[in-house]
Formats: sequence, C-alpha cells, structure tokens
Amino acid sequence: MPALAEFTAVVIDCADPAVLADFYRKATGWEILYSDQDFASLGNGGPVQVAFQRIEGYQAPGWPDGRKHAHLDLTVTDLARTAKELLAIGAAKPEFQPGGGEWVVLTDPEGHPFCLTSGS
Repeated sequence: MPALAEFTAVVIDCADPAVLADFYRKATGWEILYSDQDFASLGNGGPVQVAFQRIEGYQAPGWPDGRKHAHLDLTVTDLARTAKELLAIGAAKPEFQPGGGEWVVLTDPEGHPFCLTSGS
C-alpha cells in the first residue's frame, strides 16, 4: 500500500520551547533548527524533527499517570552513565521505575517522561 502521508515531526506541548529544545539538544546532539518564544525545533538532517510549542497555562503530565499519552525513547550505550549526565543538565528521575532495570525513566525540565533504553 502506498504511503498516505510522510511523518515529519513530533510536536510536544510545553511552557518554554527554547528551554526544552536546549535540553534535548544537549541530550541528543541534534541541532536547533528554529527557536522563538512560542516554538522551537530540533533535527539531525533526517526526515523527522522534534519540536516544542508553547501552550499558555501548560501543566506537565504526571508520572506514573494513566493520562500520559506519549513519551520519547532514547537509545544509549550506558544507562547509568547517561542517566547521570542527563540529571546534571536538568532531567529528574522519578521514584517509580518499571522495567526491572532494562530501561530508565527520566523527566525533562518540564516534567515530560522519557525513557533511556540500552542500545546493546
């Protein structure tokens, strides 16, 4: 079946797009492609970008919380070392950690959960 559409971006609601773009730039090494007070986007030259858009009165999802609708997965080579480095640049590590050590759940500076998974 031919594609009906091309996937181009994941857009995440937030209070401060520039802050989140900078956090994920440091986390992924991707380049900030655009940034203003209402919108920022990151890319790595591939077809898909991650973007952040300001929402007035934004409230972060809780963790764990059944109302969370999506999260990002980041593949890393060393879970413990990468988690420590991300904590140093503004991530937080919630107490609830499912997965039995196969992945680590962190939250970004605005409370969006994301997972670190091992690339090995």
